[in-house]
Amino acid sequence: MNNDNKNITPCAVNVASETGRLRAVLLHRPGVEIERMTPLNAAHALYSDILNKPIVDTEYANFCGVLEKWTDVYYVEDILEELLKDNDIRRHLVETSCKMDKCPESTEKLMSLDAKSLADILVEGYERPEWNGSDDRYLLKPLYNLFFTRDASSTVYNRVLINSMSFEVRERETLIYEAIFKHFFKVDILNAMQHDPQARTEGGDVQIAAPDLLCIGQGIRTNEKGIKYLAETFAKERDRFLILTQELPMSPESFIHLDMVFTFLGKHRCMIFEPMLKKTGLFAGKATTLITVEGGKITYTEVPNIVKGLESLGWEIEPIIGGGSDPWVQLREQWHSGCNFFSMGDNKIIGYRRNSHTIDALDRAGFAVLNAEDIVSGKVDMKNYDKFVAAFPGSELPRAGGGARCMTMPILRDAQ
Repeated sequence: MNNDNKNITPCAVNVASETGRLRAVLLHRPGVEIERMTPLNAAHALYSDILNKPIVDTEYANFCGVLEKWTDVYYVEDILEELLKDNDIRRHLVETSCKMDKCPESTEKLMSLDAKSLADILVEGYERPEWNGSDDRYLLKPLYNLFFTRDASSTVYNRVLINSMSFEVRERETLIYEAIFKHFFKVDILNAMQHDPQARTEGGDVQIAAPDLLCIGQGIRTNEKGIKYLAETFAKERDRFLILTQELPMSPESFIHLDMVFTFLGKHRCMIFEPMLKKTGLFAGKATTLITVEGGKITYTEVPNIVKGLESLGWEIEPIIGGGSDPWVQLREQWHSGCNFFSMGDNKIIGYRRNSHTIDALDRAGFAVLNAEDIVSGKVDMKNYDKFVAAFPGSELPRAGGGARCMTMPILRDAQ
């Protein structure tokens, strides 16, 4: 579904695994908002540096171009523009956005804009009419992180979890995703903050391992109360359900989510950061816990690590080590999202080419290494390969702090 096609039609919403054949995904192309960072506000925006947008555009074009060759792709900006044609939705988004960013005086001005202009401003920010050169240039703050579509919302089976973001700079993203899934896709919403204002969840920590199993990271972005909300929700609905949790380091920022150290590549393969597997370094003493929901009762059992936890459930899984065998290289490549792959199907994945030792490890494991540029140009057809990694260039995008899984929000997958 290309960005030029404005006649967008919603699909069903259902994701019951990390690796079932992908049928639809939600993306957002990085826009003007990322150029509204400066060295003064980058840290507040959760970036360690400012990005070069022309290079970002080229890299992202290869990334989304691969996905467009494989599946239906929805873009946040298209759906948002469509939704803003409805006056009730428009008023809710504008009034709530202005309230959150403490600029209620801007409400009526924004309400008078056409849908396209308003959609742009809600994402890119609204500049003060009389800016005096201060650091505080925007009344409505730019959503610098919106292209990480995974974080603020997560498809959990046939519902969508609107995540309770841990940092104020990202809170307004959830308004857009809630509108998209409630009014466009018309699916039921889950929200941990409605259960407990202190509960936090983010999509990078939530992995849909199987119809009866979630793998969840617990760290700086997803907390114990957020996980408890999910456990109690499924305890009310299912006779038996499982959650495998992994405690994460609180720093540095490269460990913000589970998918920065662990992702499913296929039903029986995963990419993992070796210190998490061996519980060494920053992962020494970090607990891995199996939460069992059965007959409304919730129990907690510590397991050696996430792979052993899966194996204890009868799951045969082969770990591939991000960065290869050298611990020094493992640290370097993990920093630039070397474990953060997105599965488009069983053993059909996409990730950064820059992490060459990780790509080599996949090559040794039997994955065909395909260049994204060749896929996008039509020179290579992914459907001709049983196992492959679509490797796309990344010099600027990784510096934003996320990889292929971070930038994708799957909406529909086939059953595994």
